[in-house]
Amino acid sequence: MIFSKLIDKIIIKFAIKIYQVNERVSQLTLPEFANKPSNIRIDLPRRIINPRYITLGDNIWFGPGTLLMAITQYPTISMKHPEIEQEVQKFEPRIVIGNRVTSTANLQIAAMKEIIIEDDVLFASNINITDGLHGYDNPYEPYKYQKISKIAPIRIKKGCWIGQNVVILPGVTIGEYSIIGANSVVTKSIPPRSIAVGAPAKIIKQWNDTQQWVSVKDA
Repeated sequence: MIFSKLIDKIIIKFAIKIYQVNERVSQLTLPEFANKPSNIRIDLPRRIINPRYITLGDNIWFGPGTLLMAITQYPTISMKHPEIEQEVQKFEPRIVIGNRVTSTANLQIAAMKEIIIEDDVLFASNINITDGLHGYDNPYEPYKYQKISKIAPIRIKKGCWIGQNVVILPGVTIGEYSIIGANSVVTKSIPPRSIAVGAPAKIIKQWNDTQQWVSVKDA
């Protein structure tokens, strides 16, 4: 019994040490961004592509599985056909993330033009934000080899709450202090102080002059 408790203590101490080392490695291996933010944490594992096109605010906390991609050309190495010559698209991407933005885990942001996330945005897990789509003009050619299309900037304004498993598509602006419900696909812009859910996302409530959430008719 005493020996078992001793082993448990050793295991716990070892686990704590591994966690501390992982945190330290996470901080030491952060890349150089377009600016010099302070007090940021992006947990391992993570993948950050072309950080020189990414500007971060202070006091950011992103959980594991973060993928930040500033895409400067397409096809990328992973999407290039090994035997077929493809036309290369060139981009000047820009990702700007404000102060105190947080994400639970698995936040994916891919920009070919511009994605701006303002201060104090709250992301749950498994969020996909992409300002361009794979082309689908030719149904006889694998879509991964077709041009990126429908490229348009995305903006998520301050104080928004983006729920679990949300997808935000090109050209969308989400107004300040709005809420996007879990499993929603946002295809059109959402005005400020609105609650939107569904695929495609539709507004179900808005904050009105009586200072309360009011249901929207015909949602």
